Amino acid sequence: MAIPRVTELALPGVRVIEPVYFEDFRGYYCESYSARSLHEVGIDDVFVQDNHFLSLKRGTIRGIHFQNDPYPQAKLIRCTRGSLFDVAVDLRKGSPTYKNWVSVILSAENRKQLYIPRGFGHICMSLVDDTEGQYKVDAPYMPEFDRAIAWNDEEIGIQWPPIAPIVSPKDEKAPALVMSDVNFIYAGESK
Repeated sequence: MAIPRVTELALPGVRVIEPVYFEDFRGYYCESYSARSLHEVGIDDVFVQDNHFLSLKRGTIRGIHFQNDPYPQAKLIRCTRGSLFDVAVDLRKGSPTYKNWVSVILSAENRKQLYIPRGFGHICMSLVDDTEGQYKVDAPYMPEFDRAIAWNDEEIGIQWPPIAPIVSPKDEKAPALVMSDVNFIYAGESK
């Protein structure tokens, strides 16, 4: 068992995970996911679904996505081809970091993963053409609880890379945070 390196970001609970890679003349091997290794670093979510996406063009934005209670989702995201500007947004009303966001570059080259706990929104932008991402969630997709907030919400104020955005019609119609029915309530910090 190889314990990944973990870096806590400015939003409590949001972490960068760096799996251990074993490389030699043949290539490499790693545990891209290990419940036991993540437990050692304090992440005990039971992931129930894997998702995989391809963004054909540079500048493709996906999000700000989340599922409302009672089916919120923790996510573990990685980029398997290309590069992503990946963002977590604190959507927990009453949190000291409510509406704050953090970003990480995830790429096939740096092999980093981003862990986003429940109560946060997720959004990403492809930095190059043909970017693939994969992510695990700890609750199944429930369409009736699926939500989005405008990717360019002024109250949140994500500072995007200087790339022309490509946004789906669904995400283009997403409401501003102030008009959203997001129902996450801050209950104090957890491990």
